[in-house]
Amino acid sequence: MNVKIQSVKFDADKKLIDFINAKLEKFERFSDKVTNADVTLKLDKDVEKGNKVVVISLEMPGDNLVAERKSKSFEESVDLCIDALKKQLERYKEKHV
Repeated sequence: MNVKIQSVKFDADKKLIDFINAKLEKFERFSDKVTNADVTLKLDKDVEKGNKVVVISLEMPGDNLVAERKSKSFEESVDLCIDALKKQLERYKEKHV
């Protein structure tokens, strides 16, 4: 799986990039059909509710799975996106099996 990480208006540190790559590697255990993963990291203006926004898009044959979550840390947002994508992947498998 090819992983592309883009951070908007800031530079993501190596620790965060390694964390994201480690989380996305686990998707290869769930499905070998995921070909690409696009991750976008953004900072939002709403500091009280959490201003770290993560959008993860997984490309699969004939379909894309997308999750967007916002929280107080990028790591938490990534975890929330991964959980949402796991549910989407389960539904995808039910439809296409």
